[in-house]
Amino acid sequence: MCWSVLAWRSLAVFTGALLTAEGFYYLLRYVRKCREQKPKVLFFPAPLTCVRPLLWSPRRCDCRLPHGESALSSLARLLLGAGRSLDVCVFSISSFDLASVVLAVYSRGVRVRVVTDSDYMALAGSQVGKFRKAGIEVRHDQDTSYMHHKFALIDGSILVTGSLNWSAQGIFRNKENVIIIKDIDVVKAFIEEFEQLWNEYDPTKYSFSPQK
Repeated sequence: MCWSVLAWRSLAVFTGALLTAEGFYYLLRYVRKCREQKPKVLFFPAPLTCVRPLLWSPRRCDCRLPHGESALSSLARLLLGAGRSLDVCVFSISSFDLASVVLAVYSRGVRVRVVTDSDYMALAGSQVGKFRKAGIEVRHDQDTSYMHHKFALIDGSILVTGSLNWSAQGIFRNKENVIIIKDIDVVKAFIEEFEQLWNEYDPTKYSFSPQK
């Protein structure tokens, strides 16, 4: 059957519309992906807010601290979103709030690993002992230089890094920053760094009688 010129033109218009719609769909997906991968930044010091409603139920809390949004609650909520793994590589970990977040994540069966600095994990107020008591594996350096990194990896796809130590001083007093990155190449580089340190700080490789 021969189609009329009008029929062919109608088919061409219809096909063009479909292609345009498909192209528009993929354009929207691309824009959405770019937005999702765009880095987000949190600035500290944070207002003194309670994060306990994020950790335990009932979600209401009778403490007198404010319960609004803050840089701390945003960071806590992000870390709590870990579903498979949480790798923490932070110089100083003395914040009760962030330590409680890590413990809450671990209690759900998420794999948690911690790398920290040997000197600062021994100071008063360090939360590292709580991690070990709960069963979280912690590794640390064994030399005179500092393990000075400050980053965490969530599910191997989200990087949390910046100047912030996980301490009350850093969260509530210092001028600090945290940047949240989903760029695949950047995240991969930090994954490789974490794995390198995790292997380097394997306690089976420690020397407990170093030669002077």
